[in-house]
Amino acid sequence: MNLSNMFKKTKDSYIPLKGEEPEGSGEEPRPEVPEGLLRRCNKCGKAILTDEVKSGAYICPKCGGYFRMPAYRRIRMIAEPDSFEEWDTGMETANPLQYRGYVEKIASLREKTKLDEAVITGKARIGRHEAVLAVMDGRFLMASMGEVVGEKITRAVERATRERLPVIIFTCSGGARMQEGLTSLMQMAKTSAALKRHSDQGLLYITVLTDPTTGGVTASFAMLGDIILAEPKALVGFAGPRVIEQTIGQKLPKGFQRSEFLLEHGFVDAIVAREDMKETLKVLLDLHTARRMAGSTGVPRTVKVKPSSALSAWERVTLSRRQDRPVGSDYIRMLFADFVEMHGDRCCADDQAVIGGIATFRGMPVTVIAQAKGKNTRENIARNFGMPSPEGYRKALRLMKQAEKFHRPVICFVDTPGAFCGIEAEERGQGEAIARNLYEMSGLKTPILSIVIGEGGSGGALAMATADEVWMMENSVYSILSPEGYAAILWKDSRRAREAAQVMKMTAADLEEAGFVERVFAEPEELTEETLPCITGEIGEQIAVFLQNYCGMPEEVLLEKRYQRFRSM
Repeated sequence: MNLSNMFKKTKDSYIPLKGEEPEGSGEEPRPEVPEGLLRRCNKCGKAILTDEVKSGAYICPKCGGYFRMPAYRRIRMIAEPDSFEEWDTGMETANPLQYRGYVEKIASLREKTKLDEAVITGKARIGRHEAVLAVMDGRFLMASMGEVVGEKITRAVERATRERLPVIIFTCSGGARMQEGLTSLMQMAKTSAALKRHSDQGLLYITVLTDPTTGGVTASFAMLGDIILAEPKALVGFAGPRVIEQTIGQKLPKGFQRSEFLLEHGFVDAIVAREDMKETLKVLLDLHTARRMAGSTGVPRTVKVKPSSALSAWERVTLSRRQDRPVGSDYIRMLFADFVEMHGDRCCADDQAVIGGIATFRGMPVTVIAQAKGKNTRENIARNFGMPSPEGYRKALRLMKQAEKFHRPVICFVDTPGAFCGIEAEERGQGEAIARNLYEMSGLKTPILSIVIGEGGSGGALAMATADEVWMMENSVYSILSPEGYAAILWKDSRRAREAAQVMKMTAADLEEAGFVERVFAEPEELTEETLPCITGEIGEQIAVFLQNYCGMPEEVLLEKRYQRFRSM
């Protein structure tokens, strides 16, 4: 399941329902229609029934635009009936700066919203799993973070740590609360420190970014999730759009700081429609529950495939590059269940030349990562012909480190002519990104299996093949660089690529004999998406054996065995 495909396109901005107007926004009052009956959607301008919006997940029935949702209503949407247990009610908001009118403002908001403060915390059941929830409510001083908000979130995270529960926070905030000065700023550090302790215990933290999430909330707990989801078109950023425009004197591009912008730039895992949020959270909680491997994957049973007739090294190179050869997503679909794709490197971008996420193999949660070429010209271009940029390797490493935290084995599918060698890749540190993967994978405290399914080109392949075992498909290749490049460098004649392929000993059979790979899988005469089921049964059986052998291995034994594998080469 690709979470980013679950979102529903929505509009940019909407009039809040009665009682939901942002406080202190500085915006002109919006036009009103008779209270309690009709409102007008700020985006499409059409009249809508208030009751229809409230009963419809606070979404405009005419244009699909999202209204900001009260915290208790959101909790009812995602928690099982009568399962929510609220925590830390009745906390008093202080006035550390003795700011004139602040106490009266808080009292007025409490009366108007029936909330103690801008966040509701507690424990609930989502599907079959208990989780700690913190849900911010923009009706209360634009959900700005003062001492009480920071304290309630911190207490909730600390209690989740003690009770070993996952944490889910729905963010919505204008940022730090100006009326509380530096006390407000310190809540950023306090909440982050509590989440670090929670993470150090190997516990799951999911954030859901809603409109708007800005300022000190963005720069603290909102962006620290193991998994970061966002509602469509939500405004998310550190500085608000008006502040940026006033500072730089430029008009911002359309869609700037919206959820889709963050997905493209690698900062969120997926955009999820409001009506799909509960099911998405249920799936994610399921995938983070440790389970033992069951006896069957549901994949086809082994079908004996005779090795292909003797082919030259160059012929195998040609087969490894065939347009109709199965790609990483095909293997993921055939071998795993419940695949949830995650996006982004949390630094710069979401490189489509690498896909990765969480799945199950015979009921066991695993992390699956694949270099992706695409199946047609359009996909080839979108995925840069399977040549990852630094962001792709950093995304892969982020997912591997997450797998380490949750004790999930990592399974990689290698298929790249090599790492991308463009100007931008060098500017963003291609060499460092590859080196960091080699460094971290050598000591990753969870089993790693890498399978070369097509081309294994140079360091671009090794950055996803520093593993406990490396397997190859019979007609895949793995080498220091392409035969064309080898011939051009050593013989100054790229036309001798056929000869170079033979000299390089880059075929699966050559590499198994030399001890660089542990297993080679025979292929049918023509390996395509249609014939792939003939061999995935055997691959699945061998993956099961690998997991049985390695998942029970003591950590120090696992790491020493991996070290010695490469030390002996």
